[in-house]
Amino acid sequence: MITCVFCNKVIEWEGQVFRHDTCPNCGRDLHCCIQCKFYDLQSYNQCKETIAERVVDKKRENFCDYFVLRGGDGNGRGKEETAKKALEELFKKTD
Repeated sequence: MITCVFCNKVIEWEGQVFRHDTCPNCGRDLHCCIQCKFYDLQSYNQCKETIAERVVDKKRENFCDYFVLRGGDGNGRGKEETAKKALEELFKKTD
């Protein structure tokens, strides 16, 4: 399971993601930098994979050979939301 970074909905996806694959919920590209586990705003060219070619439009499909779809444990937005929910649970008021 993965979470689309565009619509933030869970997608049941098994197998490889190909260049023209799209999210069944919002129709946005799945094989793009922002959906990749190597995407990182603090890294050079916003990619942790050091030998990958530079991609200018991070939100559109591309030909990157190093693309790996983010896992369902939530890199990026999902990780932030998971941490926020955990904090809310930890500090939840009980009456």
